[in-house]
Amino acid sequence: MGRRRKAPEAPLPQREGIDPVRVRLPEGPEGRWASVREYLVERYGDAVGPGRIEGMLREGRFVGVDGPVGGDEPCAAGRYLWFHRDFPAETPVPFPIGVVHRDERIVVVDKPHFLATMPRGRHVTETALARLRRDLGLPRLQPAHRLDRLTAGLVLFVVRPEDRGAYQTLFRDRAVRKEYEAVAPYDPAVELPVTVRSRIEKERGVMAAREVPGEPNAESRVELLGHAGGLGRYRLVPVTGRTHQLRVHMNGLGLPILDDPVYPVVREDGPEDFARPLRLLARTLEFTDPFTGDEARFESRLALSGPVHAAEPHI
Repeated sequence: MGRRRKAPEAPLPQREGIDPVRVRLPEGPEGRWASVREYLVERYGDAVGPGRIEGMLREGRFVGVDGPVGGDEPCAAGRYLWFHRDFPAETPVPFPIGVVHRDERIVVVDKPHFLATMPRGRHVTETALARLRRDLGLPRLQPAHRLDRLTAGLVLFVVRPEDRGAYQTLFRDRAVRKEYEAVAPYDPAVELPVTVRSRIEKERGVMAAREVPGEPNAESRVELLGHAGGLGRYRLVPVTGRTHQLRVHMNGLGLPILDDPVYPVVREDGPEDFARPLRLLARTLEFTDPFTGDEARFESRLALSGPVHAAEPHI
């Protein structure tokens, strides 16, 4: 079996910072799809409806390397097509992205609360990736890791795709030291500092992750920085990176992070309350740069409202 040839460059530009979708027409039993239209309807018809596929074909929105593709053209195996999907209606996130550091290889930013790192599900153009590509004029920008949508703070993006793997490897191999801050209830009965180790599992389609019996796969260090008015400010240092790990571990200690819409109780779905962000901030990133060998340390310029120490009880 021969190697699949490399896909050509997309003939369509990005739209609102989003790449076009690429489709490779498949191998299949001879005669299964008599035309491009038949294949596209089979693949996407259930999601958007056959009528929408037909409309997109009429509008010339499916494009090959030589231009718009007609629905009656034969379904030639291995041919590449591109198109821009219809973007969902999104509520704008009314907070800016702050650029903490930028050079020829990386961009480190302060992602605000409520903004997804990259397109997923109903969040497409209102994402940090799409915004930064547009605002910085960096169409090839990619994230080296992901920060939860409701969490604010530092995210590292890579300017050139060929450099991305080296930075992703740092996160995969736990070679990046991360610190977070959180505001949560203060309970003097909880002995801190503490290292929490547990097994966390999250089922697809279920909002909340949960701790279950078994070999630990998640580890977090929790330290108290100060408290006032029944609330504490905490330093959280994750060793692993399970989904919602810090939120699950704080909730397991009986110290759910302030304004968490999932832990301990899943809040009913509804419009975002931008005045009540999750009080969790990715404060620092530290690593050895894989290209220069230099030690890098970045610190967020954002601040959580809440107690710093007993003399400052503002929330």
